[in-house]
Amino acid sequence: MMKFILVLAVNYLVGSIPFGLLFGRWWAQIDVRQHGSGNIGMTNVLRAAGYLPAFFTLVCDVGKGVLAVLLAKTVSADPFFWLLAGIAAVMAHNWPLFLKFKGGKGVAAMAGVLLTVRPIVALILAIIWFLVVFIYRYISLASIVVVAIFPFLLLFFRVQWSEFLLALIIAAVTVYKHRSNIKRLRRGTEFKFGQKVKPW
Repeated sequence: MMKFILVLAVNYLVGSIPFGLLFGRWWAQIDVRQHGSGNIGMTNVLRAAGYLPAFFTLVCDVGKGVLAVLLAKTVSADPFFWLLAGIAAVMAHNWPLFLKFKGGKGVAAMAGVLLTVRPIVALILAIIWFLVVFIYRYISLASIVVVAIFPFLLLFFRVQWSEFLLALIIAAVTVYKHRSNIKRLRRGTEFKFGQKVKPW
């Protein structure tokens, strides 16, 4: 039990690292929270700081989820615990200790979790995500769509009900975190992929 608690605590601390904020400061000397949507995730870093810091933000945020699951695998063989440990990192990204609990939306970190726990599910959702972005050019819309599909796709692969319920909770949380994006999508003011951004 102590090992489980330690893994969850470590995952929360790692998940709390605001890579988007750090790369924005190191690369473009800006606070991304003062630009665009004010979010520390990849999309707003892309808008505020450019492609390379956005790419590194994406890699590191996905890495949070991957690392969380790998740590969980060292103490348990139960996929439910792997998912739970990964969600600790996702929740930390959303409500980080180091930013007074004001963070991102957790999609990239959740992608890292799925990539490690359910790679086939992650691949299917990645294809859907890219298709939505290609057709509509809204990264937020693609994220909302795949998050909404995610729990039911797990059911298709006949996972445990405990995994499905956990996935349903994280999906609901993630859609809730996108409520400002949903408002901008309805108004037609949401950022589109391909809009003018800084090249580097």
